[in-house]
Amino acid sequence: MLNFRPAATRGLTELPWLHSLHSFSFGGYRDPQFTRFGPLRVINEDRVVPGAGFDTHDHRDMEIITYVLSGALAHRDSMGNGTTINAGEWQKMSAGTGIEHSEFNASKTEPVHFYQIWIMPDRRGIPPNYAQIKPDPDARRNAWQLLAAPMDNPAAGIIPLAQDAKIYLADLGMMGAIDVPALPGRQTWLQVLRGKVKLDERELVAGDGIGFDTTQNIRASHDSELIYFDLPKV
Repeated sequence: MLNFRPAATRGLTELPWLHSLHSFSFGGYRDPQFTRFGPLRVINEDRVVPGAGFDTHDHRDMEIITYVLSGALAHRDSMGNGTTINAGEWQKMSAGTGIEHSEFNASKTEPVHFYQIWIMPDRRGIPPNYAQIKPDPDARRNAWQLLAAPMDNPAAGIIPLAQDAKIYLADLGMMGAIDVPALPGRQTWLQVLRGKVKLDERELVAGDGIGFDTTQNIRASHDSELIYFDLPKV
């Protein structure tokens, strides 16, 4: 089973201050073939112009994960958090019983480029909570680095999720190779963040995503950054 989502076919929200590409249905964009992948509900690739951003809005019962690729994102929320997410950092909010937050480009001169990911929780009504990490880039060179795992088995430096899901990140050098595993009863979504790779004989470029339920091999033809989600079949 391969569920291929080419970058060029993603949905688009274009505003004077925002360029947002949607791998799955989001907001006013609807695609019946790509509404979610298991509990993985949203993968948005966003670019926000200097000084602009998302005004205060609310969420409930969703795991919201943000990864900044370049620039910096200023975050404020109703839990009292006021932080800046810099390039290479990851942030998670468990919206739970309800949370309000805002996100703005922290710079007045440089754009910010980030991915925002939503994962549907396996339980409702948990207390809202927050986490922010800066993973060691040396730990993911030609290897999978665990970034997030179920909150029932917490580990230092790992984002806790209210879902039986894990998130991994890897940086592959040119000609680097790595397997993307899929365990029995599980499914995997792979997203190419930067670069160009081959999954078996299928070429994937930045922005492409693909879902599968058998182990696949990746070979990089350029320096590449990849994220994969280990997900239950729900």
